[in-house]
This record gives sequence, structure tokens and C-alpha cells, in this order.
Amino acid sequence: MCELLGMSANVPTDIVFSFTGLMQRGGLTGPHRDGWGIAFYEGKGVRVFQDPRPSYQSEVAELVRRYPIKSETVIGHIRHANVGDVCLANTHPFVRELWGQNWCFAHNGQLANFSPAPGFYQPVGTTDSEAAFCDLLNHIRERFPKHAPGPEIVPTLVACCQRYRSRGVFNCMLSNGEWLFTFCTTKLAEITRRAPFGPAHLKDLEVQVDFQSETTPNDVVTVLATEPLTTNETWTMHPSGTWTLWVGGECIVRAIAEPLSDKEID
Repeated sequence: MCELLGMSANVPTDIVFSFTGLMQRGGLTGPHRDGWGIAFYEGKGVRVFQDPRPSYQSEVAELVRRYPIKSETVIGHIRHANVGDVCLANTHPFVRELWGQNWCFAHNGQLANFSPAPGFYQPVGTTDSEAAFCDLLNHIRERFPKHAPGPEIVPTLVACCQRYRSRGVFNCMLSNGEWLFTFCTTKLAEITRRAPFGPAHLKDLEVQVDFQSETTPNDVVTVLATEPLTTNETWTMHPSGTWTLWVGGECIVRAIAEPLSDKEID
């Protein structure tokens, strides 16, 4: 399995602390040594850094760790390959354009016997993850062919995730830069930091930070990860089937989707 990292904040914020912890799991404290990637939204643009090398020994990851890029929405991923070769084309997160927006996606899990119908969006690599992302965008494009929808897109996202969930493990993060959507079938944890801020200690490395000296009283920052990244904070685990929509560090809507019945599975 892989591990996910996401952030939603109400002000441009760097994710160096959390990323420093995650990169240790990419081959040092964890088995996820088959590549890594991270995407930072900046307005309508998105900066994407990827490397098929283990993150704990990647020079590109070290550059990201030393370069505090500030963003309101971030999606990161470290890979333990199940489907597809270890190469740059199979490295998450994946990015496609839709309605003049950069859509970014990362997936943790494995889908069995997954061969979606071809559509406008096609995978570049050979992972089931990228195939699911392209299939998801094809469904969205078919459902909303002429305009970028608002909240009415959520039922389509959840319905697609439910179908993928019926094929195996499907934990994902998706964003268009305006919001962050997550879906959990097995593991996903969250923590929202707001005033009064305090210190945090990484689980995978002897590093700590005092967020009070790094923030203002109005800041709201939510970090999501497959496994909690700190030892002295209380993380909330998502029950299976939980989906959430985040804007500006706040959870706008949350629900638990029941597994599909046999009759509902395509």
C-alpha cells in the first residue's frame, strides 16, 4: 500500500514539517520506497514535484523540504508499488486539465479486475490509480459537459468512489485548487490546527515545531495522512466509507457512504 498526505488551509501555508515526517516513511521508517510526489496549488497554477526514487534519499524531496512553498491546498503521496512499474509515469499525484482547472489526484490502495471503458482522458502510465482518475474525470465531464459545477459535483464524486471501492481498497485525495475532497475505505487520519497553537513532535524523526511562532491567531490548517504523523497530538481516524470536502482548512461537508450492494455494482 501507499501513503497519502493532504493539506487544506485558509492562508498560504507550508507543509515542510509534515512532509519531513512523510518522506522518512519512503524507504527508511516505512516500505514505501517506489517513488513519491507532491503538488502545491498557487492560484490557478500547480507545482508538482515527483521522483521514482525513495523519498528518504531523494535529492528532489530534499529540495522540497528545504524550500517552504506556501499553498492553501496540497496533495502528496509515497508509493509502494502493487500495479505498474516503478517509473516517473506511475508516480502520484496525477494532474489533468478540466474546465480550465488543474485537477490533482492521488490514491492509496489496489483495485482488482479494473478495466474502465476508454474515454476522453487516458492514462499515461500503467497504474490502476491513474486509470481510476481518468475514469473519474470522464464521468464528471460526461455529467457536466459545459461548465464547472459547484457543490452539485459531490454526488458524482461519491458515486464513482463507491464503484471503485467495490473493486478493492480506495483511499483518495482529489482537488481542483478550490477544494480538497477525500474518500476513505481503510485508513485516513486528520488533524485541524487552530489557535491556541502548540508544539508538535514528528513520529518518524526527532523533529518538533512550535506552531504558535509560525502562525497567526486566525490561521486554520488541516492536515490529512494515511497514518498520524505526530506523537503528541490527537488525530481523528476516518471510519470506512467516510468522504469529506474541505475548503480553507474547514470541513464543509462529511458523510459515510454505505458499501454498494451487488445489484448496484457495475
